[in-house]
Amino acid sequence: MELRQLRYFMEVAEREHVSEAAQYLHVAQSAISRQIANLESELGVTLFEREGRNVKLTPIGKVFLTHTKTAMKAIDYAKKQIDEYLDPERGSIKIGFPTSLASHLLPTVISAFKEKHPNVAFHLRQGSYKFLIDSVINREIDLAFIGPVPLNNPDVEGTILFTESISALVPSTHHLASKKSILLNELRNDSFVLFPRGFVLQEIVVEACKQAGFVPNISSVGEDLDAIKGLVSAGMGVTLLPESTFHESIPRFTVKIPIELPLVRRTVGIIVSKKRDLAPSEKVFYKYVKDFFSMLEQYQ
Repeated sequence: MELRQLRYFMEVAEREHVSEAAQYLHVAQSAISRQIANLESELGVTLFEREGRNVKLTPIGKVFLTHTKTAMKAIDYAKKQIDEYLDPERGSIKIGFPTSLASHLLPTVISAFKEKHPNVAFHLRQGSYKFLIDSVINREIDLAFIGPVPLNNPDVEGTILFTESISALVPSTHHLASKKSILLNELRNDSFVLFPRGFVLQEIVVEACKQAGFVPNISSVGEDLDAIKGLVSAGMGVTLLPESTFHESIPRFTVKIPIELPLVRRTVGIIVSKKRDLAPSEKVFYKYVKDFFSMLEQYQ
């Protein structure tokens, strides 16, 4: 069994078309067909069945694909470890992040790191809370910035970098817009603009409202911060957002108001897998991030 055969097999399985896989891999279609036939002969099973001009995985082919993906990830990681052992300053790091940390935290940390380590490359992937945790566990990304930090997950190690308040954002015409602070219960009759169900920031807001004695009326949803802020600017409702999302500026036609009770906060940090060691360049970045925020805290 050869690595080449496994890579050909995975590409055909992904595309369900031999000629498309051949075109993507820049090899002859006959070469792919021959290598997959050799693989099937060695395994003693049929991995694909034809459906017109396409191919589909057989049931045992699907099982084999799952294990092949796991094996190839381990092999790719092993090669990465060797490459970075030889030169940790030329490694590459796959980082995940949520939309709420995209505008300020991530570019600030990475640009500062790149000044000291200019040859380390980054591959960035934005995703939801669950996606980030699952991707770290499944080795699809090396580490992830996240908020709140999961501290009881048996598969990931979370490090809190800082804790931030969550404030209300209301239209400038809102009857509470002139107040210096509010009780969350004062928004009980308002329409709320939140992230969709399944996003952790929606869960945080709904839970905070329940603590304040009401269930929020979610009239509109937005899948990114700009959409949510825009809807509030248009007078479609109010929202609650973390302090870091206001770093650049408060949107036009809106007012940010701190919340007195209940105190709504979230932790922000970084997670890595407990089931694998970090590669050399990842260790350098991981330590840099923790030192970076430790120094910021000292100066605040």
